[in-house]
Amino acid sequence: MTASASSPAPETSSYDAVIVGGGHNGLVAAAYLARAGRSVLVLERLDHTGGAAVSTRPFAGVDVRLSRYSYLVSLLPEKIVRELGLRFAVRKRSVSSYTPYGASGLLVGGDRERTRASFAALTGSDREFEAWEAFYGRTARAARRIFPTLTEPLPTREGLRTLVDDPETWAMLFEQPLGVAVEKHFADDLVRGVVLTDGLIGTFADAHDPSLLQNRCFLYHVIGGGTGDWDVPVGGMGALTDALADAARAAGATLLTDHEATRIETDGTRAEVTFRTADGEGVVGARHVLVNASPQALAALLGDPAPTPAEGAQLKVNMVLTRLPRLRDRSVDPREAFSGTFHIAEGYGELAAAHAEAAAGRLPTAPPSETYCHSLTDPTILGPEAAARGYQTLTLFGLHAPARLFAADPDGAREALLKATLDQLGARLDEPIADCLARDADGRPCVEAKTPLDLERELRLPGGHIFHRDLSFPYGAEGGGRWGVETDRANVLLCGAGAVRGGGVSGVPGHNAAMAVLEAAAG
Repeated sequence: MTASASSPAPETSSYDAVIVGGGHNGLVAAAYLARAGRSVLVLERLDHTGGAAVSTRPFAGVDVRLSRYSYLVSLLPEKIVRELGLRFAVRKRSVSSYTPYGASGLLVGGDRERTRASFAALTGSDREFEAWEAFYGRTARAARRIFPTLTEPLPTREGLRTLVDDPETWAMLFEQPLGVAVEKHFADDLVRGVVLTDGLIGTFADAHDPSLLQNRCFLYHVIGGGTGDWDVPVGGMGALTDALADAARAAGATLLTDHEATRIETDGTRAEVTFRTADGEGVVGARHVLVNASPQALAALLGDPAPTPAEGAQLKVNMVLTRLPRLRDRSVDPREAFSGTFHIAEGYGELAAAHAEAAAGRLPTAPPSETYCHSLTDPTILGPEAAARGYQTLTLFGLHAPARLFAADPDGAREALLKATLDQLGARLDEPIADCLARDADGRPCVEAKTPLDLERELRLPGGHIFHRDLSFPYGAEGGGRWGVETDRANVLLCGAGAVRGGGVSGVPGHNAAMAVLEAAAG
């Protein structure tokens, strides 16, 4: 992560743009505006930039850099990487996913014929494989048309529908609950579950939720880069935010850590931002203020009533292993199975049961989750000693774990859910995962778990929601803002994940807020 050893006071009392929050979107906005010749100040309350997109060594004495919160890249446009000249790269995963069942498993990715054979072994025919290819062929065509619009002015709903130019695909993505399409196209429960999971990452919803929350989440998971691929950041997620911070500084932006913005006052033309440091308070003027924080934080800074926070619904677990565990399925190398998405208790029926239990206020009996071993794709995150010992990382993301389940007993519920989740993982292995965990300098197992309440406390994510609020479809409402970042104050913009087309590590809201500022100045 990028840190500042000292945090000097602003060199001037006024800037063209003050950016509140030094997460990746704020850094993208800072780099674009500074490269356009604007004076830019970034105020970050923590002692480092990067927000949730950081790499850390959370286990004492273990030299492994984990992408502690966010961990894969799909929605970051190559346009941003290219235009900002970022020294940052991603690597493709060799396998898309592996889903164990009994003593076998469904392997997707790599060789097409091998994938076909894996589907046939599961279902007894080629039907599900052919349905899979047809279904994701539809989403891929939509992705190629939708993804480039994310860094353009917001299309209207009708404009985006015309661009997609496929009524059936439009209906399954934007109009009907995702469960309708899943059940229409697929017959096998396990295959249905694998498809549905992309609609549930960080989103608490049922397959047939009439709100279409699951559709919005699914859409953003299948359009990234115009392919839907989820790639591994080389050097960990912190490599991206370090590159962004370097680009912003090189362009002339001033980045101050340990500076917490506490108030924004504006008449719509000029603004003043009050900030707090260890030495007291200060005030800086700005023509524009870009808030790279949640809508709740924006409201607090402006003195407005806070919107009702959405609810996060995930368990994030980070582990370091001395070796990969043995699989019950001896036909697949663990290095293949764990290099992609390793699905656990994510059959269609299992997902529905877990959602029903959580909605009733109970921890799921069989918590669904998925794991990834990033060090297989990017061994640079391992220090020399860890690499020599054959250590590997394991990131687990649990579904259907809404914040409400942790309210009464945060620590007890976290430990209970972690145990149940690791038990479900262990049931798909040929040995307990605990036997593979590395130990830190104090002899403790290298495993940490983060609930929505932990994320709310550590990162100020309202309700622990990883997207700041429920995702929106990527089109504008009639009479809404041109870029999806505007607020009811003309010179205050929301450039965080809570903006329209926000969520995930994308830089899209930061880019769009910068474009809105530059357009306003030109107009």
